Amino acid sequence: MSIAVEATADLSPPPETAGATPLFVMSGITKRFGAFTALDAIDLTFRAGEVQCLLGENGAGKSTLCNLIFGVHQPDEGTMTLRGEAHRPSGPRAALAAGVAMVHQHFSLVNTMTVVDNLLLGRERGVLRRREYATRLRALGAQYELPLDPFALVEDLSVGERQRVEIVKCLMAEPKLLILDEPTAVLLPDEIAALLRVCRRLASEGTAIVMVTHKLAELKQVADEVTVLRHGRIVARSDRPAAEIDRLVSAMIQRELGSLGAAAAVLGVDEGPKPTNVLPLPLLPRSDERPDAVQIDGLTVVDAAGTKRLGSFTTVLKPGEIVGIAGVEGNGQSELGLALAGMITTTEGRWFVGKTELTNRSPKEITAAGVGIVPEDRHRIGCVLGMSVAENIYLNQTRRFTRFGLLNRGAMRRSAGEAMERFDVRAPGPDVTFASLSGGNQQKAVLARELMSPGLAFMVAAQPTRGLDVGAVEAVYRLIREACADGVAVLLISSELDEIIAVADRILVMYRGRIVGERPGDPEHRDAIGAMMAGQTG
Repeated sequence: MSIAVEATADLSPPPETAGATPLFVMSGITKRFGAFTALDAIDLTFRAGEVQCLLGENGAGKSTLCNLIFGVHQPDEGTMTLRGEAHRPSGPRAALAAGVAMVHQHFSLVNTMTVVDNLLLGRERGVLRRREYATRLRALGAQYELPLDPFALVEDLSVGERQRVEIVKCLMAEPKLLILDEPTAVLLPDEIAALLRVCRRLASEGTAIVMVTHKLAELKQVADEVTVLRHGRIVARSDRPAAEIDRLVSAMIQRELGSLGAAAAVLGVDEGPKPTNVLPLPLLPRSDERPDAVQIDGLTVVDAAGTKRLGSFTTVLKPGEIVGIAGVEGNGQSELGLALAGMITTTEGRWFVGKTELTNRSPKEITAAGVGIVPEDRHRIGCVLGMSVAENIYLNQTRRFTRFGLLNRGAMRRSAGEAMERFDVRAPGPDVTFASLSGGNQQKAVLARELMSPGLAFMVAAQPTRGLDVGAVEAVYRLIREACADGVAVLLISSELDEIIAVADRILVMYRGRIVGERPGDPEHRDAIGAMMAGQTG
């Protein structure tokens, strides 16, 4: 079947796949939050033994759809059936009892408890059967290649191991329908491959798998069927997704994939060499004769408990160069970004932009020296959600609109409107609250602010595309590349290995707070980089 792209408001569901049993059916499902319609007349079928992926831009309705199935929300219109019976769970507990399980994007574990005690939460009363559950956990681990120590503390586990705990929690319930919301966001390449194998194994045993993902390479590997959502409606379906990726993405973002450039490679659409027909990387001379834009020498961060979180980080960036920092989260990247932003104090080392030393200077001084910071947590550090878009865009330049101590809000709004148009920040206007923007538009607004900083020479971009859809990813990297073309040096910190390889000139790999290797930004080095991320440096 070829892809069905929306032509009218009425889209009939695809024909039943031969041999596949309709396990879960949504008919006319609509969900509103106040005046906003999050889902509009959704007709969707999940079949036993199949993996169906949900694709869509941020705000398309994917998470709302999953939460309806799992009982977090209730539909306003329409019906759901599970194995032919009405499905309207009063909450997640009722959904689990009915055979529906969900692995959320953010972990829901108690870090100070053991793995087995986390599995017992909400399941047992009275005498806890730890040994029985530990035996079941080990058996499931062996069956699905998800090994875990039942009596290990969660806080001592790696990110990948914590993800295994979340999955095993669901498997303990023997679900008929398993929902995975962005399950690979923080995993190593080998862990991603293992998770996709688990999905195929579960499907082969008759479980229906629903996976929300933005990663097209994963979709190509595992999906039997893909449904594309846009603005709360189904706009495309395909039961040949690997062959129809381009058209699926075009349906999602309403433009041709050919214009995506870097995003195509970043998300696995083009598995060949780094594309040459996109906005070029820095146009400045690439020789080492260029002066250093940034020098970082031996930066070290030790936390209050005396643990070394960042150890002797050293590198040099040239003007217009993108240096990627690869590593699984929790290996010193966050501390590096915070130290360069002036948010935490370093215990050793120095760093310079040009000839200006910025070691342990304040965020205000660092900004004034020509440094832009895109923090990994844009909500906590990068913006003020209750303020307007205009106020957020000019947080670091309010003096530009101030005279005699008074802020000229009209001038700021007009200038913010121009910036929103230039950086494609989509919102009703500059006066709306920042919280009302989608994740992608919030990130573009933060980027706009930092890129417009006077005298910008160096940018730290930490996890700049986390949680963003393919269109927003393309926009973010287009803006970063444009800055590099103007001579700005960029330190790109990301746990998305494919993104770093597609964008960076060279890649530094971090493990346990230290640089353990360096490779060019080239797909040929992907396996070596992935191995170093896991601590294999030999």
